[in-house]
Amino acid sequence: MKERELHLLELRPLIPSAQTAENTRPDELFQNKTLRPVIKLQNDLLVEAFRNYIQKHKNVFHDFSIEKRLTYIENAIQKDIKFRNSLKGMIIGQFTLEEYRIYIQNSSALNKRMMNLVTERIKSNIQLLEPQTTS
Repeated sequence: MKERELHLLELRPLIPSAQTAENTRPDELFQNKTLRPVIKLQNDLLVEAFRNYIQKHKNVFHDFSIEKRLTYIENAIQKDIKFRNSLKGMIIGQFTLEEYRIYIQNSSALNKRMMNLVTERIKSNIQLLEPQTTS
């Protein structure tokens, strides 16, 4: 295995709940073996990217109720194509060459899984999106 791939794989966190059975579909297998660990690894970067997104959009996010904030997160990731592509790049850049080859065979379905996971991860970190106070 090449050095880049080895380092990428070593960096990824283990996710015991993402273990898969023998009869797991290929997309689900890729989600559990690649997407979940990469997205967990990139958590801080994804949260910071969303903080930046909020700031670039005049901080209106902070004026919303929790329910509207969750909808705002979904809409930002699903409808803002530039932002969505930026998030995808943060994840795809952590793939090994073999993973990338698998990804490009079914990128449409895998992108949907990827963005659903990213959406849920950002929602689960909603408390980290509160305005930063400087002291």
